[in-house]
Amino acid sequence: MNKEEILLKSRAEENDEGLRDAENNGRKIGITAFYIVEAIIIIFNWCTNQPNYVPFSMLWAFTAAEAYPKYKITGKKSFLATTIVGGFVAILFLSAHIINVLR
Repeated sequence: MNKEEILLKSRAEENDEGLRDAENNGRKIGITAFYIVEAIIIIFNWCTNQPNYVPFSMLWAFTAAEAYPKYKITGKKSFLATTIVGGFVAILFLSAHIINVLR
């Protein structure tokens, strides 16, 4: 395969590495922003004596969802454990929130 054939094949795939890089960088910035906002909400709730069930539920659900694809790719049991424990803890916090609202 010569250089021209490789370039034509790459263009036909419509796989723009620059766009993929921008998406990955945006995702990293978004994750950082999520953690910062999450921390601000938790601190605010602690200062105002509000329960933190919802922010902790979101945090653990996010952690579990982020670990699952890593487990699928690497097969590492630590990622599987993070997925299971994170999902379970997210359900517990969400349940605590529902119980708290309904009482």
